[in-house]
Amino acid sequence: MSKAQFNSKLMSHTSRRRFLCTMGATSACIAGAPSILTASRTNSEIVVGTAPYTFRVVHNCVELPSQYTWQTTHNVAVDSDNNLYVIHEGLRDKKDHPSIFVFDDKGKFIRAFGQQFQGGGHGIEVRKEGSEQFLYVAGYQQVKTFAKMTLKGDVLWERRAPKESGVYHPDESENPKGDWGRNRFMPTNFAFLPDGGFFLADGYGAFHIHRYDKDGKWLKSFGGAGKGEGSFNTPHGLWIDDRNLAAPKLVVTDRAHNTLQIFDLEGKYEKTIAGFGLPANIDRQGDLLLVPELKARVSILDKDYKTVSQLGSDVERITADNKNTIRQDESKWLDGKFVHPHDACFDLTGNIYVAEWVKTGRITKLVKV
Repeated sequence: MSKAQFNSKLMSHTSRRRFLCTMGATSACIAGAPSILTASRTNSEIVVGTAPYTFRVVHNCVELPSQYTWQTTHNVAVDSDNNLYVIHEGLRDKKDHPSIFVFDDKGKFIRAFGQQFQGGGHGIEVRKEGSEQFLYVAGYQQVKTFAKMTLKGDVLWERRAPKESGVYHPDESENPKGDWGRNRFMPTNFAFLPDGGFFLADGYGAFHIHRYDKDGKWLKSFGGAGKGEGSFNTPHGLWIDDRNLAAPKLVVTDRAHNTLQIFDLEGKYEKTIAGFGLPANIDRQGDLLLVPELKARVSILDKDYKTVSQLGSDVERITADNKNTIRQDESKWLDGKFVHPHDACFDLTGNIYVAEWVKTGRITKLVKV
């Protein structure tokens, strides 16, 4: 594909995690950026952020029917009808319980499916291919697979560890168990390319980034465990930063190093951006980048990679909670504050959904003011 054709395809796509193919992660952030957060009550409502990037906080914005329970919420995505898809980790001993739930933009429950991801539900993306939309889902722990599905949960294909890569124990591609380690397969998130292919992060296993074609055929990989500059410690999230169409980048959230790492689309390392608190993933809308951080805020960056707003920050209190007791006790959660943002995405109108890594699950909607 020529550069002109590549750029043309990139320009035809819009935002990530909504219903579209490829949008950007970020190639940069301000290292050590100061916390920028205001929280005020207007008519008994909590508003967070820094103008003009301010949002009204609506915790627990969706509600499950009584037959279902949240079991550690993980990721969120939005389709072209502005419907919200939520995946939770689920419990291994509740295989008849769905792990994926769909809601309309008012928070009304629509449907549930994805029992096969119970015990390891993790990454979820909605991608438009031609005139159709599809779900891409990744499961770690006991699940150890990734799949392409319809929006109603029908599986089109499903894959295990790529044995061609040479980095995995044979069990991982044949009969995977719940073992952890650097030779194990624990996929976490996707980043989509304009040719129909995609990158997949093995964020908890071998710490490799794998590249696949549009049919889910493995092509190559790079990375592995290390101290940075092309190696990782928990490469949890990733996306394509295509704001510079002449030189699009792959951005990886190297979570345990508290950094973003920047690569070209062939996997060649370029630079590292520091200054985060366990960055978990990335979304983009227009020139704005959205970075949920497990420790414990959601940051918004402008096109120059400057922090323009940080939402729901409770970094000092959560950092001091060395035993993660707050995530297990709702009585310790503070209105307008986040505990552990694990994923976040824009909806079609600029609102933000945040999924948190907390025991009983929580989805917050940040309504654009």
